[in-house]
Amino acid sequence: MSRHLSACVIVVADYDAGLAFYVERAGFHLIEDTDMGGGKRWVLIAPSPNAQTRILLAEAKGDAQLAAIGNQTGGRVGFFLHSDDFDADFVRMSDAGVTFEETPRDEPYGKVAVWRDPWGNRWDLLQLKS
Repeated sequence: MSRHLSACVIVVADYDAGLAFYVERAGFHLIEDTDMGGGKRWVLIAPSPNAQTRILLAEAKGDAQLAAIGNQTGGRVGFFLHSDDFDADFVRMSDAGVTFEETPRDEPYGKVAVWRDPWGNRWDLLQLKS
């Protein structure tokens, strides 16, 4: 038996705004954008085309989902983007307008810097030590 996490959800106010940030600025790849009818779409992105785990961008519907935008993890870093070239990714993302909350720092496990999307979801960009 083989199992893996195939996707997790990030709630956004608008599909196109989510794609504009994650694909155009943060450098993710659009895997699928399927119209489901009734204004719903199945929008999958991933850090690379062959990534096993993907992110489903879900457009908020209703007050509870709207309230969760940007605070899905209670203000904690909830998402971790691993890189095999931290410095290049940090420069590319910074130049594209991604907001980093700190300068890169070295930790016992590797190099890391916290960044956030326009809605407040916090991420680690990190490169693990070999």
